[in-house]
Amino acid sequence: MAVIEPVPVVQPPPHEGILRRQALRESAARTYARSLPIVPVRARGLTIEGADGRRYLDCLSGAGTLALGHNHPVVLEAIRKVLDSGAPLHVLDLATPVKDAFTTELFATLPREFADNARIQFCGPAGTDAVEAAFTLVRTATGRTGLLTFTGAYHGMTTGALEASGGARDVRVTRLPFPQDYRCPFGTGGEQGAALAARWTKHLLDDRKGGLPTPAGMIVEPVQGEGGVLPAPDSWLRDMRRITADRSIPLIADEVQTGVGRTGAFWAVEHSGIVPDVMVLSKAIGGSLPLAVIVYRAELDLWQPGAHAGTFRGNQLAMAAGAATLAYVRENRLADRAAVLGERMLARLRELRTHHPGIGDVRGRGLMIGVELVDPERAPLPAEADDHAPAPPPDPALARAVQQECLRRGLIVELGGRHGAVVRLLPPLTLTDEQASAVVDRLADALAAAERSPHRRTTTGPIS
Repeated sequence: MAVIEPVPVVQPPPHEGILRRQALRESAARTYARSLPIVPVRARGLTIEGADGRRYLDCLSGAGTLALGHNHPVVLEAIRKVLDSGAPLHVLDLATPVKDAFTTELFATLPREFADNARIQFCGPAGTDAVEAAFTLVRTATGRTGLLTFTGAYHGMTTGALEASGGARDVRVTRLPFPQDYRCPFGTGGEQGAALAARWTKHLLDDRKGGLPTPAGMIVEPVQGEGGVLPAPDSWLRDMRRITADRSIPLIADEVQTGVGRTGAFWAVEHSGIVPDVMVLSKAIGGSLPLAVIVYRAELDLWQPGAHAGTFRGNQLAMAAGAATLAYVRENRLADRAAVLGERMLARLRELRTHHPGIGDVRGRGLMIGVELVDPERAPLPAEADDHAPAPPPDPALARAVQQECLRRGLIVELGGRHGAVVRLLPPLTLTDEQASAVVDRLADALAAAERSPHRRTTTGPIS
């Protein structure tokens, strides 16, 4: 009698079960887990290892949080030192040696003219909490309510931050044109476009019949991140500083993503030389752990105790990790390194445009880089392009295909921009020359593969 062998049951790899349970249990609002279906288990520097054994070059860096990459030794040492000391980990806003060391190091990195007359408020753990604190601060100090923001802005996910971001509608917020070259709202680009944007802002504020009361403040990103990696022209930022100062409107610089060397200066406002009234800081200042603060001119410090607080504003581990990160970036001049390496990567990526008509624009500052992808069938060749001709439509489907092809090649990138058609690179400041070359090579391969493969184009409607 023949023996029937049992059919072996093939168990799916453990990481697939984790992803399946995540999909069943977690919110439909989750984002990165949808486009990046990996299960990280180990990480160091630029590299992440997934539960499937694959290794990835991480150019997402916690959305710019990891200035030194994953698990940098100085960060781990700082955290262990606090843990081994027996110090309290949760102290609300009480003074501690760890907090004093963080504040001292932070003030040492700030522009001297600003730091010499500044106050700091520790907020809740996220950048959006610091944005809300900045709004409360300037509204309290001025007695006014309105805000000036910019098209394409992103400042967070809480109510006030969303009102100030590009996707919300609120009567207290007036949105101004943000200058850019590739899709200039005035059709000119360059210095002329920046000058027109400044002129429009000045006219709007000075028009007594325009219906705009003097606002409580203006908030601006020195480089729009989620908006598609759009560096603000230095001359335009200086104009914004003059316009707001002349009218006693506090200027808030949102440096949540641009700070701590990311753009090639320790703080992105240093490129233009402006001194804002308020700086909003988070992400990298916590050394990979949650921490958010606002630093502002002492004259604005008119709110009462408890006017803005947060239970987790005293995160001792984040302060220790943040102080170590700030000191390491400062002592090793990593901002200068980001400027040099960023220019090299931008140059190589711009060279790719001659071979890939799907690349509409390459832009960025330091190691904050964006590649805007457009419909290749409607993109003029570089030699045929007119400086003032309308840019071809963005191609978010191509961008998604590139992101997936990057993942297949072991490269993690993020998408951004108004239409989700900008491939964003935010590598750690510790990036080596060899790693930078590998990132560009893998992105180039992914772009070629995505252009060859059929992908559904969903570009419709006017382009702003």
